Amino acid sequence: MPANTAPAHARHLAIGLAGTALCTFASAAAAQTAPEPEPADKQSGEPQQIIVYGRGLEEIGIARSGSQGTVGYADFDAIPISRVGELLENVPGLIATQHSGSGKANQFFLRGFNLDHGTDFAGFVDSVPINMRSHGHGQGYLDFNFLIPETVERIDFRKGPYFADVGDFSAAGTAAFKTADTLRPFAEVQAGEFGFVRGVAGGSTELAGGDLLIVGDAQFYDGPWVLDENLERFAGLVKYSFGGEASRFSLQVNAYDARWTSTDQVPERAVASGLIDRFGNIDDDLGGSTTRLGFVFGGAVGDTSFSAYATRYEFALVSNFTYLLEDPVRGDEFVQRDKRWVLGGGVSHKIERGPVAINIGADLRHDAIDEVGLFRSVDAVPVETVRLDAIDQTGLGVYVDSQIAIAPGVRGFAGLRFDYQTVDVRSDLAANSGNADDDLFAPKFGLAWQASKIIELYANYGQSFHSNDARGATIAVDPVSGGPAERVPLLVRAEGAELGARLETATLDATVVGFWLELDSELVFIGDGGTTEPNDGSRRYGVEANLFWRPVPGVVIDAAYSYTDAKFVGQGAGADAIPGAVPDVIAAGIAVSPTPDLTVTARLRHFGNAPLIEDRSVSSDATTLVNLAGYYDLGAMRLGVEVFNLFDSRDADITYFYESRLPGEANGIEDRHFHPVEPRQVRASLRYTF
Repeated sequence: MPANTAPAHARHLAIGLAGTALCTFASAAAAQTAPEPEPADKQSGEPQQIIVYGRGLEEIGIARSGSQGTVGYADFDAIPISRVGELLENVPGLIATQHSGSGKANQFFLRGFNLDHGTDFAGFVDSVPINMRSHGHGQGYLDFNFLIPETVERIDFRKGPYFADVGDFSAAGTAAFKTADTLRPFAEVQAGEFGFVRGVAGGSTELAGGDLLIVGDAQFYDGPWVLDENLERFAGLVKYSFGGEASRFSLQVNAYDARWTSTDQVPERAVASGLIDRFGNIDDDLGGSTTRLGFVFGGAVGDTSFSAYATRYEFALVSNFTYLLEDPVRGDEFVQRDKRWVLGGGVSHKIERGPVAINIGADLRHDAIDEVGLFRSVDAVPVETVRLDAIDQTGLGVYVDSQIAIAPGVRGFAGLRFDYQTVDVRSDLAANSGNADDDLFAPKFGLAWQASKIIELYANYGQSFHSNDARGATIAVDPVSGGPAERVPLLVRAEGAELGARLETATLDATVVGFWLELDSELVFIGDGGTTEPNDGSRRYGVEANLFWRPVPGVVIDAAYSYTDAKFVGQGAGADAIPGAVPDVIAAGIAVSPTPDLTVTARLRHFGNAPLIEDRSVSSDATTLVNLAGYYDLGAMRLGVEVFNLFDSRDADITYFYESRLPGEANGIEDRHFHPVEPRQVRASLRYTF
């Protein structure tokens, strides 16, 4: 386990927020003189009194594409979630997996992308961008672990590069989380197998004409691994919201601190030979820590919205993918570090004149990276610097977006976005220091035709981009070999189009889309380096179908299917597969409430086998999981039982193919390396709403 790099004051603040939340909800409850609340209303998201948003909302006449939508708290309040990142699986067609401990950002699969933590999928929380540019572990690193699920009011998702108000990392899609302003005071405890314990408490109260919300969250987990994970996770949110209908403002502080020991992916031959258990490890030094402090101010005055944020972020991770391949004596273990401030904000203004609506906006972001480094290590202690840099990276985006009512039931969209980024890299190797900049115009067009009261058809085209690591834009010398290194462009264009249809009735909501997407350069995972590297351009064709059905009162059925054909372009036939590009994804669930107080939920999650190398000679196996849960309301109290991996599947959460060398092996061996899904486990919860 690496030494914790988080400042003590951040750790104490995260823990303090949890304690403060307990005091807040207790005092608020004691002050109430109203009668005991009625039983929870499952359709409105009670007992937290979160506004109803979700898949049942009408989108015809509002949505701009067939692949955008909203998920509300009521949609996932009664769905078993084993880790925070699985909140993203509410986005149809998206899979969130893990291979390096619960504290690390998830791997995301969407539209034929192995997003490797977020390279082409943009994430936001209360308008704050979460993807990390030029990150120590991988470009676009997207870590949602600081979120407290009970505070999420809704998730707005949009797929494809068709929206002008988002830029970097948005080629495959975007997910924007909105946290609640008010919550009824509550406390919940959860406990389960493998040392799982979680406590969350909080609530809101009126203060000086506004609403003060405080929530604290603490979690501990060992996992099924031979080497205990020893996860310690603390998260807190303090948010003050005030204003009226004409103007509304909010100020928040969020804090997060986590440390863990990880069991990474292991070679199949090590398990088959009996060298290690299926849940065993090769290197017992692996693990990491993350600390995050966020300050956010946002609001709206009339038709003008704005946000400003400052985030302090620190990260350390010890990994070893190839074991003894490069260094048979000391081993191939390495440490990645990242320390930075992220500062920025955005503003937008809406103008409506008859049939025309225009949105004009801009966003500015500066990453002041104190340290981003890669070190060779022994026993989790750095012994040699591979590369150490300080980076200043600034990005400016401006956009105009318009909608016009062309005819009754027909809407047209047109937008244009301009992005400019500049970087200043100060490397420990002078030859790799320098400055670089790049800019990009990205047009967007769309059409929506309401063919009938219940059917709307869409056509969309757009361009977007992802940024490459700043170090790749200024590099001259390979820090390992000492030879010359090729620079990469700072911004990489993406281009896509989509045709879609949406059906909405009183009980059924369904969408189907077909899409095409091309990237000038693909970011792929490099197993022996533990990072992402630019590769050739790529193209994807795919189809998606989603269903949300309420056949009878008390029964809700949802299902999503997606298929993507993903290939590199410019390569010969038979050697153009994109490693890790999952072709098909299925997610489905049913929630049954036989009585107003009882809800039983079952969820299916499947992703198919994917090529692991370009010639398709090696592929991963398909993974299928089923989770089951039941929740029973007793007035202000809710009891819950969740069963994860109901059928005790032995599938893999993620699989890679690369060369590694184990103790006793004379040479490296190419092999599949996998991280198993966790075995069947049961968790129970008790929530009390005051």
